[in-house]
Amino acid sequence: MQTVYSDRHRLHDAKGELYGGVLVPPFEMPRRAELVLARVEAVGLGEVVPPDEFGLEPIRRIHDAGYLSFLETAWDEWVAAGYEGEVLVTVWPSRVLRDTRIPTQIDGRVGYYALAGETPIMAGTWRAARAAVDVALTAQKIVSDGARAAFALCRPPGHHAARDMYGGYCFLNNAAIAAQAFRDQGVGKVAILDVDFHHGNGTQDLFYDRGDVFYASLHGHPEDAFPHFLGWEDETGEGAGEGCNANYPVRPGARFDEWGAALDDAYRRIAAFGAEALVISLGVDAYKEDPISFFKLESEDYTTCGARIATLGLPTLFVMEGGYAIEEIGVNTANLLCGFEGAA
Repeated sequence: MQTVYSDRHRLHDAKGELYGGVLVPPFEMPRRAELVLARVEAVGLGEVVPPDEFGLEPIRRIHDAGYLSFLETAWDEWVAAGYEGEVLVTVWPSRVLRDTRIPTQIDGRVGYYALAGETPIMAGTWRAARAAVDVALTAQKIVSDGARAAFALCRPPGHHAARDMYGGYCFLNNAAIAAQAFRDQGVGKVAILDVDFHHGNGTQDLFYDRGDVFYASLHGHPEDAFPHFLGWEDETGEGAGEGCNANYPVRPGARFDEWGAALDDAYRRIAAFGAEALVISLGVDAYKEDPISFFKLESEDYTTCGARIATLGLPTLFVMEGGYAIEEIGVNTANLLCGFEGAA
């Protein structure tokens, strides 16, 4: 299996994030991708290749033009306003406020487009996010050209990014952009399976009313876990997308038997949907030692997970999402990919 990787992810290197009321060292850091890369190379998964460049058009197929303009210029506007630190949100359009027209002042624009307050923007964020999309699209092309699978080692991650909203460390939705690329290249039905601990609210939002992309997510219950406001079982899609969204919210302390049962049902739903290509939003933060999750998966469970994904027999694109147990992130990611390969 080929891995696509770009060191331009290092351009996004936040100095702190808000957590528990204080500014702490970021959980989402460049070292995450570097450790995954090191493990992929150590286990001999396959060739590591750089990404091609695809421009903005595939991104515009998924994200709002005004939002993209905001991401591209936010840092320069922030600096021009006289601010010295990283771009952090301080105000949101509350659910009791009727008027949500886009402000012109940078603080207001940040709040309009932000999902949450833990995700800074800095000078290199836009370029890093663009590079992550190129990584995903290059890996997608490898699969589209006939490979059984490919691994897009994306950073920043993407599944919290909606059409015009960032947060949860995500700016551009790499998995969604890749899924749309499959569709644009003639694949009739695409499934996205999200095994990250956190619900992919952005991915759900993007495809909720579409019948050509099936989205399934295993995640911490929204009563207990970020992003809180989506991810319930009764969110099944609407309009043409009715029945094409499957959420599996799981309570704290879940081990692989419970998590794996949800996974098996997701496989059943994907097969019944008739998917012709599969995108895996590959987060490994369901691991028992992850600092910002509450599931109890073991490292070897990821090998089993990968082997089960292989049973679907679909062209498969793996897109890196979360995972914040730094010492184990490479092991857990490589275990899943090797489990998939070993089941061939």
